[in-house]
Amino acid sequence: MQQEKIFENTEIAFALKSRKELSKAHFLFRMMGNATLVKIGAFLAKKSLQLGLPVKGLIKNTLYSQFCGGETEQDCIPVIKRLYKTGVSSIMDFSVEGKTNETDFDAAMDKKLALINFALINKESSIIAMKPTALGRFALWQKKTEKKPLTETEQEEWERIVKRFDTICKATYEAKLWVLIDAEETWMQDAADDLVELMMKRYNKERLTVYNTLQCYRWDRVDYLKTLHERAKSDGFKLGLKIVRGAYMEKERARAVEMGYPSPICENKAATDRTFNDALSYILDHNEDISAFVGTHNETSSYLAMQLMAEKNLTPRNNSVWFGQLYGMSDHISFNLAKKGYNTAKLIPFGPVKEVVPYLIRRAKENTSVMGQTGRELSLLSKEMKRRKNS
Repeated sequence: MQQEKIFENTEIAFALKSRKELSKAHFLFRMMGNATLVKIGAFLAKKSLQLGLPVKGLIKNTLYSQFCGGETEQDCIPVIKRLYKTGVSSIMDFSVEGKTNETDFDAAMDKKLALINFALINKESSIIAMKPTALGRFALWQKKTEKKPLTETEQEEWERIVKRFDTICKATYEAKLWVLIDAEETWMQDAADDLVELMMKRYNKERLTVYNTLQCYRWDRVDYLKTLHERAKSDGFKLGLKIVRGAYMEKERARAVEMGYPSPICENKAATDRTFNDALSYILDHNEDISAFVGTHNETSSYLAMQLMAEKNLTPRNNSVWFGQLYGMSDHISFNLAKKGYNTAKLIPFGPVKEVVPYLIRRAKENTSVMGQTGRELSLLSKEMKRRKNS
């Protein structure tokens, strides 16, 4: 069966954008297409904020407005309501990174609990996102992954991390929502995987609450998926998995070279695409056991998911399959999927401008490094600008 090519429809993709917003997005993606410019801009943005220079307004009106919903969850309400009218749900993500002390970790937990309450009031946002290192020191996650013995103080610290995780997952379960837990760098990820699995055993018995994330630029993830599936069947818990290509490729390869171990990353993009599509196929082949959140900006993988769903007689609204993209990117995928009735969500980062800058810099660098992403965004924006001009 020939798959209908829906992602070329720019009228649907950019229906929420004014002409001015289209032009602004086109300018930003053109700038992000220049790796040198992104590198210089990232350095200047960080330094300017450190020195207290008045650049907040410039950042807020450029990258921030493209990729973030607002400074607070209340600021995001107009955004999530606009999205929901087109059939797109929202995943609220307080995107403050790099915290290192217990006070900040407790504050991050409290913010997640506040977002759960926010989601109970605002039906447009029924999924919560959570990053493991927002709740505890990276170095401790790494030490647990390396299976090194913890000191008594570190063990107490680890138990606080587990408690924060459990508090959030329990609250999510009681609210009948979902929590998507991010994957991070390989040298801390085993500890995160183990803890997420523990949360699944606790809160995915009766219904799905907790999703883990597979970064498919890792060549070992399909094997991990299969063994996790076997444990889920054996231990009697439901399995929810978000599959993505990944966010730390350059850092992973550089560390592998520096420390002299084999790279955990697939040898090239084609291998990453195969791993992603193999994971997607395996999950949909076992749809009775595993629910999928397909987090991708890749059109081919999105079409594959649609095709597999059709072959398995899964309707677009089947709640075991969701699609997701980042706010400010791949609107041609998100809004065209939603128009066809597929479960679709946008991840909405938010937070104070100064504290969200590390996230924005990472996003700009990822756009620069992902082959074809910026060019595709530019071509679609240009197509829509031309269509409106001619109409």
